[in-house]
Amino acid sequence: MTDLHRLSIREMAEGLKSAQFSSRELTQHYLNRIAKIDDRVNSYITVTAEQALAQADAADAVLKTGNATALTGVPIAHKDIFCTHGIKTTAGSKMLNNFVSPYDATVVAKGKTAGLVTLGKVNMDEFAMGSTSENPFFGATKNPWNLEHVPGGSSGGSAAVVAADLAPFATGTDTGGSIRQPASFCGLTGLKPTYGRVSRFGMIAYASSMDQGGPMARSAEDCAYLMNVMAGHDEKDSTSINKEVDDYVANLNGTAVKGLRIGIPKQYFNVQGLDADVKARVEESLKKLEDMGATLVEIDLSMSEAYVPTYYLIAPAEASSNLSRFDGVRYGYRCENPTDILDLYKRSRSEGFGAEVQRRILIGTYALSAGYYDAYYVKAQKVRRLIQQDFLKAFENVDVIAAPSAPTTAYKIGANLSPTEMYLGDIYTLAVNLAGLPAINAPVGFDANSLPVGLQLIGNYWSESQLLSIVHQYQQNTDWHTKRAAIAEENA
Repeated sequence: MTDLHRLSIREMAEGLKSAQFSSRELTQHYLNRIAKIDDRVNSYITVTAEQALAQADAADAVLKTGNATALTGVPIAHKDIFCTHGIKTTAGSKMLNNFVSPYDATVVAKGKTAGLVTLGKVNMDEFAMGSTSENPFFGATKNPWNLEHVPGGSSGGSAAVVAADLAPFATGTDTGGSIRQPASFCGLTGLKPTYGRVSRFGMIAYASSMDQGGPMARSAEDCAYLMNVMAGHDEKDSTSINKEVDDYVANLNGTAVKGLRIGIPKQYFNVQGLDADVKARVEESLKKLEDMGATLVEIDLSMSEAYVPTYYLIAPAEASSNLSRFDGVRYGYRCENPTDILDLYKRSRSEGFGAEVQRRILIGTYALSAGYYDAYYVKAQKVRRLIQQDFLKAFENVDVIAAPSAPTTAYKIGANLSPTEMYLGDIYTLAVNLAGLPAINAPVGFDANSLPVGLQLIGNYWSESQLLSIVHQYQQNTDWHTKRAAIAEENA
């Protein structure tokens, strides 16, 4: 059974239930692939082989009883920002390299209840702050399509494990595009749900008013299976919404593309820095949706120039507050031989945090400081409301809004983009988080260098089923989501 990794989630689940193969065989297959391939990709921080095989054996016992869930025995990888009981949880940082979580994040706990088998924890930008997954402590994760390029970030490890077939699907988090951009760079489907749809309990915080977990997989159908596990109200998260959860798999054909009104923001397709190949592939995908019966409607999102400055005031301010807990006292990295308490704080934080995290903490602390709070942070929150209203006005006339997920394809590793260049790469994704909306990336082709291009569809609140359904039907009429990088075709 050398090709188990080529099965969809549905095919894996059906194969397990019909005893064509066991969860142990499936799990061992992935562990073999990780052992053979991941030294070139660097997607995993921690591989939990022993625990995974024990979970697989437990899943096989449940499968024999006939009481299995839809996903019992299917392997998964978790972004290393989700706390996992008894397993190191680092958030991609030296600061937490020695932290073993005493509890499970709700997303992880729900996965266990559903019978999922955890293969391990995957690499990411430190504390989810970045767009390349060139991690300063654990090393750069490589893009399986071209190992000289980044997989995107901050959920770059989650994207890379799926694109290299080192896990069938993975959890990611999205604070400003961290699911959608790496999904775009690695040719995957990735869904950022409405804020409050997926519990943040046990998810190490970056910017609490925007962080949101979501699924990353090859297809919308695969994402729907994982959303059925992840979504739902959680009393442990005060921002979790107590609202009925759809059956995302059952609703995959629930939205008719015929008659769908897709908004095309005129500002989005005239952005300086939008790559010509990216623009062409996105426009071709929109033409395909038009051929399937959708109507393209030009819309005006007048607040687009405010996205980047607004986000990069609010997110660092929240990060500054959230990361103040890492002080070398209770847990996490502690400097050696501090001379006094001030030296302990200063050196633990300067040695434990990487450059980008330190930069954002400094920006955020400045924006929150006396004399600047009203001028920067409060004003940014007011602009945030205007951005939200801009989208709500657009949704009065259209069902979804289309955009590229990123203005370019994957950068080269070591491109050394300036902070400004890196931040501008998030131009199409940030507003979704500021407004709390759901959005999805779908693979729609390749550029001249054979690197994947992604289309982003943005929905109104609680429209995850609609977004998954549209992309699923697009994927029934195209084959971009079935394309595989050469490294993924290797047999272990």
